[in-house]
Amino acid sequence: MVTRKQYTKEYKLDAISLVLEQGHTTSEVSRSLEINANMLRRWIREYQADDADQSFRGNGKLTAEQEEIRQLKAQIKQLKLEREILKEATVFFAKETK
Repeated sequence: MVTRKQYTKEYKLDAISLVLEQGHTTSEVSRSLEINANMLRRWIREYQADDADQSFRGNGKLTAEQEEIRQLKAQIKQLKLEREILKEATVFFAKETK
């Protein structure tokens, strides 16, 4: 099985700057860096669509909003579990008192 090659954020930003700031074509840059031209075009689109510092966050690097959502979902899951435990305990102790 072939593993996908992963590129660092700095590498992607350097490749993008060759096209956007230095005026090279995507074909030239993709040939010299030995990457697919379509991938380079996608990197450029993502860079232009997002804020520069938000582009190419990578796996596990969430924005502040995404991190908050993740924490809230974990908290909801924990609260639901605690509620179920309390329901079962209530039923248990109700049977014991009879």
